[in-house]
Amino acid sequence: MSIELPDPARKTAIASIERYFRENMEEKIGNVAASGLLGFFLEEVGPSIYNKAVADVQERLQMRISELDIEIHEEEFQYWRKYERSAKGRK
Repeated sequence: MSIELPDPARKTAIASIERYFRENMEEKIGNVAASGLLGFFLEEVGPSIYNKAVADVQERLQMRISELDIEIHEEEFQYWRKYERSAKGRK
């Protein structure tokens, strides 16, 4: 699976790479080279970041699922108990 960025995000990322080179490196990088570098990182490093994000989401969902029974648990067979409580209060 290849990681693709939507056009606006891709353009912003390329501009960011160009700015990074302008401010931090001795050489400037052009638009085509920045686009190639972005493509390299998306293909080479992107899957690691993506897989980590998926693992984080899975862990978070597992935590939420494990709490589900606590959050929405309903006590069973409560009909007679409510009458027993109200009868005790009348004595």
